[in-house]
Amino acid sequence: MAFVRICAHYFSNDGFLDDGALIRDAGKLAGIPGVLIHGRGDISGPAITAWDLARAWPGSELVVIEDSGHTGSATMRQARLAALDRLYAAITS
Repeated sequence: MAFVRICAHYFSNDGFLDDGALIRDAGKLAGIPGVLIHGRGDISGPAITAWDLARAWPGSELVVIEDSGHTGSATMRQARLAALDRLYAAITS
């Protein structure tokens, strides 16, 4: 119940962000590696949102998982592990 209340509170207040702030300010993340992994079948968050963020975040990588939705899949799990390996290699080299 507490989790639902927290989610509802943030959703009803637009995450306490101005409209468009996340995409507008994503350029500030330049130089910070990131991998966005999105399930194509995620109906709660359309892929265009991840696409817009990836385009606005210099150096980020977008991976779209065809066989997955919001709750994930074995393919998404593999993509997350591969992304973690790439990010670890990037920060330790």
